[in-house]
Amino acid sequence: MTQIDSPQQPITGLILSGGGARAAYQVGVLAAIADLLPDAAQNPFPVIVGTSAGAINAVGLACGAMHFSESIRRLTRVWQGFHTHQVYRSDWPGVLRQASRFIGHSLLGLGSEVPVALLDSQPLRELLQRELDMSGIAAAVRHRQLRAVAVTAFGYESGQAVTFYQGRATIDPWFRHRRVGVPTRLSVDHLLASASIPLIFPPVKINREYFGDGATRQSAPISPALHLGASRVLVVGVSGNPRGDQANTQQVRTQSGKPPSLAQISGHMLNSTFIDSLEGDIELLERLNRMGRLIPAELHPRGLGLAPVEVLVVSPSQPLEDIAARHRHELPAALRMFLRGPGATRASGAGVLSYLLFEAGYCNELIELGYQDAMAKKAELLDFLGLAHAPMAQVVAQPA
Repeated sequence: MTQIDSPQQPITGLILSGGGARAAYQVGVLAAIADLLPDAAQNPFPVIVGTSAGAINAVGLACGAMHFSESIRRLTRVWQGFHTHQVYRSDWPGVLRQASRFIGHSLLGLGSEVPVALLDSQPLRELLQRELDMSGIAAAVRHRQLRAVAVTAFGYESGQAVTFYQGRATIDPWFRHRRVGVPTRLSVDHLLASASIPLIFPPVKINREYFGDGATRQSAPISPALHLGASRVLVVGVSGNPRGDQANTQQVRTQSGKPPSLAQISGHMLNSTFIDSLEGDIELLERLNRMGRLIPAELHPRGLGLAPVEVLVVSPSQPLEDIAARHRHELPAALRMFLRGPGATRASGAGVLSYLLFEAGYCNELIELGYQDAMAKKAELLDFLGLAHAPMAQVVAQPA
C-alpha cells in the first residue's frame, strides 16, 4: 500500500482542540474535508492530535484511518444523534445522586475515595466502548495510513500535561517543562481522562495517577503534533476568534451592571482553559515562523526548531454561546433544574451551556456551521492539502 508520507512530502498534522459539546463543530469541518478529497482518498492526516472532546474525535478518526471517508460518516452519525443522556446521567435519580455525592464529598468530607464531580460520565464510557474499535489504530499504523495519534490529559499529582500517543516505534518520547510525551496503547480510559473537565466530570485513574482534562495545563497545544513529526498543521478550533481578528470578534453586549452569575464565571474559566492557550500557541508559532524566514536555511541552528511550520486554522464564524442559548430548551428537565440556580439556563450563562449541551439540535447546528466555515476556506484547504491542482470529487450536499 502507498505510504502517506515520504521524505519529499510534508507531514500534515490535524489538531482538534477541546470544548465539550463544542467539538460537534469539528465534525462538520471534517465532513467538508472528506467531500473535498478525491474519491477513495487516503487519510490526509498522518498525525492526529486531540484534547478533551477533541481527543474523542481524534481517536475516532484514527480508528477508521484505513477508510477515511467512512470514519467521518460514522463520527457525523454519532454527533447528529447525540443526546445528553449518552454522555452523562441527566435523569432525576442520576442527577440527584451525583449532586448529593458532590456536596457530601466537598462539604462534609464523605466518600473521599470516590473522585469528586458534578456529573456522572459513565454513559460516555459505554458509548465509546460501543462505537470505537481501538484495534483500528494499530492496523492503520501497520499499513502506514497513520503515523501517530495522540491525546493529552492532565496529571493531578504530577502537575504535568501528559500526551499519550500510539504510533510508529521510531517516534521518541519527549520531556519538557510540565509536558511530556508517553508512548502507549490508547484505550477508552485515556479518552475519558482527556475529556474530564475539572469538577464537572470525574478524573480517571491511569496506572497510578488520576488524570483530568488535558487543556487544564496544556501551554503548547500544537507542540505534540510537531513532536510526532508534523511539518504543517491544520487546527480546528472551537473559539469564534482564534487570532484576535477584529472582523470576527463578538459584538459587545449591553452591560447590565449586575453581578456575574456562577455560570458566567464558569463560562469564562472554561474559555480560558480550552481556548486561550491555543490562541497563544498559534500566535507564538507564527512569530517563530517569521523569525525563521529571516534566517537562511543553511544558517539555522540545529535543534532550535526554527524551520517554518505552515498553520491553517478553521474556527467558528459565529459565537457558539449564542447558538447554545437558542437551544437551551433542549436540556433535560433535571439538568435545567440543576443548572438554573447557577444561571446556566439564562442567556448570560450560555457560555458554560455551550460545553454541556449534548443535544441533537445544538450539535447539528454546530456541524452545519463547521461544514459551511470549511467550505468558505475551500481554496485554502485545497492548497494546504496539496489538492489545488488535483482532480476533485463531486462535492455533495452538507450534512443534514
